[in-house]
Amino acid sequence: MRREYDFSKAVKNPYAEAKKSLISIRLDNATIQYFKELSTELGVPYQTLINSFLADCVTKKMRPSTSWQS
Repeated sequence: MRREYDFSKAVKNPYAEAKKSLISIRLDNATIQYFKELSTELGVPYQTLINSFLADCVTKKMRPSTSWQS
């Protein structure tokens, strides 16, 4: 192994783009538990399952039906 390497002519890997972003999101414990149980049944990591569900919402242009109490 060399002591130093010359990266002056290095080229950025075009396939190494980040396809996902790391974020922090607050979810209810019941929501997390639901997706964890469902992920166990389906054999998919729960974060992947949540991402898939949200991506499906985006594709279908779904909007939440919420009613705020005053």
